[in-house]
Amino acid sequence: MSSPVPARRPFWAVALQPRMFGILAVVLLAAALCVRLGVWQLHRAYERADLAGQQEQLDAAAGEPVGLGELVAPQSAFGGELVGRSVWVEGTYDAAGQMLVAGRALDGRTGYLVLTPLRVSDDGTGGASWAGLSGAPVLPVVRGWVAEPQDAPGLAVPAGTVRVTGWLQAGEATSGVSPPANPGGPPLTDAISTAALVNSWGGPIWDGYVVLTGSQPAQVAAADGGPAALPRPVVEGAGSVNLQSFFYAIEWWVFGLFALGLWVRLVLDEAASQAPDRTGRVRPRRGADAGIAGLPG
Repeated sequence: MSSPVPARRPFWAVALQPRMFGILAVVLLAAALCVRLGVWQLHRAYERADLAGQQEQLDAAAGEPVGLGELVAPQSAFGGELVGRSVWVEGTYDAAGQMLVAGRALDGRTGYLVLTPLRVSDDGTGGASWAGLSGAPVLPVVRGWVAEPQDAPGLAVPAGTVRVTGWLQAGEATSGVSPPANPGGPPLTDAISTAALVNSWGGPIWDGYVVLTGSQPAQVAAADGGPAALPRPVVEGAGSVNLQSFFYAIEWWVFGLFALGLWVRLVLDEAASQAPDRTGRVRPRRGADAGIAGLPG
């Protein structure tokens, strides 16, 4: 009569051994990291869809311009919800402080933004927005775009008090790299940074700038050599899902499941290797030292 085949050790009896439990802890950490990376990629995938709401805000802001001071005071924090709002201000341009912002594209061509300080006399609050400051504030105004720094003849500013309307934009950070000099023309800058501009123009200053859409009296038209008008801000990619990031998220989650599956397979193999033989002895684990050759293990 043949002896019964010994049963393998229970799964959990092997899984709760200190060595296997330690491996499980490492596997769980790896799986948690994979899940976290998958969630991050999924968030990136739907960022574009979330931008649709921001585009709707810009569309809603494309109504009648309001006084800039009614939305934000000079030297106050510039909230992201203000980007794209249509505003108006009155003041006098300071032609001597005009600059060109290098490396800006329009219709596939790289050129320069024409950046001019406007010393504001009315922002819709009758001066209340800067009543506690040192004087009338200055507002950076992007009056348009030119292809070359030499396009200076058309960059003259309207004289006297002007009323300008435009789109609000948040200030930028400087790259730290100084652009080349522009002999005989307006100085160049790499960014519209109010922190840097205040050193050249003085303050108080708004922590943002306006992209010009209209001026009374009008400035020199682009057809007559003046700066070209810039388009209204648009949120790129709004409403779509980034499929590449979406599939990256799935891949990370699959890696996490694979790590857990690898541990289960390891436990099953360990349980099989520790099953007693027909004599009741436990066979050594695969790869374990079975003893010196020629001697019993």
